[in-house]
Amino acid sequence: MRSKMYKQELERAVLEKLTEVIDPETGVDVVKMRLIQDIQFDDTGKIIYVFRPSSPLCPIAVPLALAIIDAIKEVPGISGQAITVKDYVQADQLNEILKTIV
Repeated sequence: MRSKMYKQELERAVLEKLTEVIDPETGVDVVKMRLIQDIQFDDTGKIIYVFRPSSPLCPIAVPLALAIIDAIKEVPGISGQAITVKDYVQADQLNEILKTIV
């Protein structure tokens, strides 16, 4: 069982890593844009989170989601991840694709 403090350290490390994921249309990272929300961890170190693209028709939602997944994979202590895309016109289709990747 992971302690609350350990989960806070993991969240800090994840957010720090995600500052490297830049939205090419704005030049701003996904953390400052608040595109990653509702971060939670289970007791095994798996991260569960929501990705909300900057608009429902965001043309780079797919590459951004993939960049987010790849960045999180690099964080030590993360045992897995579950991403849910919300407020995007093709969220259902993208969520199905991402389930096969993570």
